[in-house]
Amino acid sequence: MRVILDTNVFVSGVFFSGPPFEILDAWRHGRLTLILSPEIFAEYERVGQELANQFPAVDISPIFELLAFKGEVVNAPALSEQICSDSDDDKFLACAMASSTKIISSGDKALRKTSGYAGIEVLSPREFVNKYLRKVIRLRDDQT
Repeated sequence: MRVILDTNVFVSGVFFSGPPFEILDAWRHGRLTLILSPEIFAEYERVGQELANQFPAVDISPIFELLAFKGEVVNAPALSEQICSDSDDDKFLACAMASSTKIISSGDKALRKTSGYAGIEVLSPREFVNKYLRKVIRLRDDQT
């Protein structure tokens, strides 16, 4: 399963627990593939570093090394027109379209309002975990 995480979901998964952490943990264990563009990666790094400055006990470098190695990076041209009311969020839709990824996990209300655009489902982290991730885990457990 392929998914794009908005920056807040990714960073929350690195620094905190709950559904964002569950998503990153599933990715670390090979249960899903994180898709991102260079623009998304840069935003992850920028926001991650800002939080790392607030939480100096957390070493974020291993997750970024893993992301560079294990994340699927695609070039995503900018959209021809603004879709999201917050134009900064259009990069997630552009990435989904460029990679044919049908799911974005986001807590951002502006981005979530675009759900359905070009067949892309935008789900909160909890919705994603409940609708997809738990199913993937059950299927893997049934196969072992």
